[in-house]
Amino acid sequence: MYDSASYSAETPFAPSQILAGGSYTTRVVTIISGQNLEAGAVLGKITASSKYNLSLSAAADGSETPDLILLQDADASGGDIEALALETGQVNADALTVGTGHTIASIREGLRGKGITIDD
Repeated sequence: MYDSASYSAETPFAPSQILAGGSYTTRVVTIISGQNLEAGAVLGKITASSKYNLSLSAAADGSETPDLILLQDADASGGDIEALALETGQVNADALTVGTGHTIASIREGLRGKGITIDD
């Protein structure tokens, strides 16, 4: 599902800091309640709900596998919210936030298989 998203002061979007160039695709995803994430967070998909959170290597709900890159700050501390995420494209390694147990090296190949390449 591809959606056009609108942006305002309430939903900051600064892809130039995350994107390394070239073309990219995005999609709107649901960030699960309890998360307060910054743009560049490496997201994992929770299998049971199809919602996203910061990918942690020790998770056992499906979200341990990095899937997408968050493209805007997303404060879901008060409940689930929708946010824009990178589905394919080239990103700057230094703009990414990886969860506990992950490193840029450990997520590189998995994300490459999904169409996201990481520039050092």
